[in-house]
Amino acid sequence: MNLAQPLSRSVRLNGFATCLRLEQIYWRILERIAKANQCSVNTVLSYVDREVHLRHGGVKNFSGLVRVICVVFLLRLEVSR
Repeated sequence: MNLAQPLSRSVRLNGFATCLRLEQIYWRILERIAKANQCSVNTVLSYVDREVHLRHGGVKNFSGLVRVICVVFLLRLEVSR
């Protein structure tokens, strides 16, 4: 199943280049989040990075946080139906 395959992508978080490794399904969900907010995936990830630093001083597992955000996005879609 391709959607479960991890995929590393170079992303720019608030001006800093880094690499993020997520399963392909999460990249697809991030694309939907970006489309819903009329922005790019990098913009979504930069926003998440900035907010977690402002509110909590950072996070040890950013990719884990991104996965949670993707699941929450899908759950909210389900509730709104």
